[in-house]
Amino acid sequence: MSDPRAEPPISQAAESGGTPAYPPAPWLMAGQLWMSLFKLGHDVDELRPAGVYGAAVVSYEAPSPLTYAELLVARPLPKRGRPVSITDIWVDSPASVAGGRALWAIPKGLATFARDNRRRGPLRTTSWSVATPDRAPIASASFTDASHLAPRVPFRGATWQPPIDDHVTAVSAVMKGSAKALPCRAEWTFDLHGPLGWLVGATQLASVRMSGFRMSFG
Repeated sequence: MSDPRAEPPISQAAESGGTPAYPPAPWLMAGQLWMSLFKLGHDVDELRPAGVYGAAVVSYEAPSPLTYAELLVARPLPKRGRPVSITDIWVDSPASVAGGRALWAIPKGLATFARDNRRRGPLRTTSWSVATPDRAPIASASFTDASHLAPRVPFRGATWQPPIDDHVTAVSAVMKGSAKALPCRAEWTFDLHGPLGWLVGATQLASVRMSGFRMSFG
């Protein structure tokens, strides 16, 4: 049975300078996350060396102060105390773009998202496709899991971002919360000519679904 994702309300109230308004830190977020780990065998550039990367699709849902979809790629930074650095990220909320960049130097851009949910017994299959605002494909992914049956467990992490825009130094943020998490089956496609084309050919290692997470970020 298909249950297409309804378009969520998004806070886009403009400030005096025309920038969409966003909540102050920390953001208390809720929603769903689907993530896979990949091993990249070659350097792409200074921000994207060979190594392990996580690619994730996230749905931020009520009662989050902003509700939106997100696609991100991040890599661990073990020499900096085990945070991750987000190398590529897109959302469908201008307010999230403005807040992510201004508060934490997270290099968010805008994209369009489509989602389809299907259920068969305890298994849930979620399919995503993400494209640029002019409809050029970025990535698509499909996940099958039963994470809603898992017990809730805590998690904690951090981000470390090099300066962008008006930032002059790196910015760190802490995330902590809880979720129902289990391994899942996942299939990803990165458009060869899109902004994540550098992940084409990377080896997929493992995948996980975090169902019903509640998180403080920042």
